[in-house]
Amino acid sequence: MLFFMTIGCKQNQNQGMNEEAIRNVILQMTAGFNKHDAKAATQMYTSDADFVNVRGDKYTGAEEIQQKLEAIFLTRAKQATLKTLNVTVRFVNPGLAIAHVTNELSGLVDSAGVKLPSHKELSIRVFIKENDNWRVTAFHNTMIRPF
Repeated sequence: MLFFMTIGCKQNQNQGMNEEAIRNVILQMTAGFNKHDAKAATQMYTSDADFVNVRGDKYTGAEEIQQKLEAIFLTRAKQATLKTLNVTVRFVNPGLAIAHVTNELSGLVDSAGVKLPSHKELSIRVFIKENDNWRVTAFHNTMIRPF
């Protein structure tokens, strides 16, 4: 019986460490966004990652995701800031996790340069573990109660 309890404790400890690592990746993504540093905000994507934004635009691969984010920082998100409000993580298996992240986005402007109201977004991020590092392989974002 003690053997099984020891294994269970070790698994819970590993899951806790993995969840903390995933939460740190999410913090890095948010920090990169707030610095308007597309590379810092996207370095944790896999080379073949899929990304869908709130507008329904789909990008594939870390390189394209970074390029599109750079363009957004030069236009409608020059003054944008992101605040993470909630994160939940669920492990599908030891190397695959799904995170739901609620953020508040402020400072966007429309195509005429008019500031848009702040809004909340909910993203689902699929993480895979590669060489002991958690990386985003899929990201889909949607607005919560759009304006």
